[in-house]
Amino acid sequence: MTVTVVVSGAIVPVVVLVLAWLAPAMADPGLPFGVRIPAAHRDAAVIGEQRRSYRRLLALGGGSAVAVGAVLAAVLPDPAAVATAVTAVVAAVGATAHVRARRAIRSAKEREGWYRGLRQGVSVDTSLRTRPVRAPWPWAAPAALLIALTAALAVARYPGMPGQLPTHFGADGTADRFAAKSLTTAFAPVLAQLGLTGLLGLTVRLALRGRADLDPADPAGSAARHRRYLRRTSAALLVLAALVDLSVLLAAVRIWRGEHTVEPAELLAPVLLGLAVLVVVAVRTGQGGSRLDRASARPEPGPGPEPGLVHVDDGHHWRLAGTVYVNRRDPALLVPKRLGVGWTLNLGNPRTLLLAALCAGFALAMSLI
Repeated sequence: MTVTVVVSGAIVPVVVLVLAWLAPAMADPGLPFGVRIPAAHRDAAVIGEQRRSYRRLLALGGGSAVAVGAVLAAVLPDPAAVATAVTAVVAAVGATAHVRARRAIRSAKEREGWYRGLRQGVSVDTSLRTRPVRAPWPWAAPAALLIALTAALAVARYPGMPGQLPTHFGADGTADRFAAKSLTTAFAPVLAQLGLTGLLGLTVRLALRGRADLDPADPAGSAARHRRYLRRTSAALLVLAALVDLSVLLAAVRIWRGEHTVEPAELLAPVLLGLAVLVVVAVRTGQGGSRLDRASARPEPGPGPEPGLVHVDDGHHWRLAGTVYVNRRDPALLVPKRLGVGWTLNLGNPRTLLLAALCAGFALAMSLI
């Protein structure tokens, strides 16, 4: 078993481990481990203790799983199965650490009555709907150019392609499935690029129209930070789309040549770069712009700060340790996540079934292609 196989098999578990490690740094300070807390308690000792405990467990459990997985991948005949198992273990360790930290903070919040005597409220900035943030579509130009280039290369190379084209590569980079040359197999990379780019573009479009989680104590300022957050995150998603398309193009060139081996790490490098860009933006910006400098985000004219008003404690709408949002009275399709950065579906809205079906259909179509 080569070093390349071991490294390739460890990429996904390591990425999952790193993302889990950085999740607390991306979250809104008012939502440590998905628990809504008032601003006066954001520096509570229990929160710092649970962050340290979370990362300790993640380092010990997740790090050990990755190390053991690397050894097993080097000696067992199926490194892909090892990588899948290790990824599941790392995810389970992260989930366990998260639930422990969440329970400890919720317990302290209820025991000490953090919300006792506080005025709770919700703020809405209608300008986010009447004058929404414009989608940064110029950032989609590289992805569009890469799709056009891939399609042009497919047309030019089609006559000289071998009769059998590889359609799947194992963890060691060796082709293990083949199909007869046809328009479908030859242009499958272009279809994959169109599907992935379209899905990320749809995510950007929906997110820009999604509901903002504003701070009732500073609605205008938090709305300004939210706008910057949308612009930065949307641009990062479109950069990720371009880099994913580049990976698909690199793989397509090898497929069209009929090559039976590839270097997985080389093909994954652009995707990893795109994820790194997204993570850096997420850490520097924070969920909803919570990590942005308040002085740098110039608010538009609107309601001023309202001292003494705190965000309503709406944790009862969040299920499964704060990962699933269900609120039938909320018309929003997408809402800001409580873990990490990004958006999640409001499963209380029937329209989300259509979006979920679209995503499932896309995944099925890609697997068939």
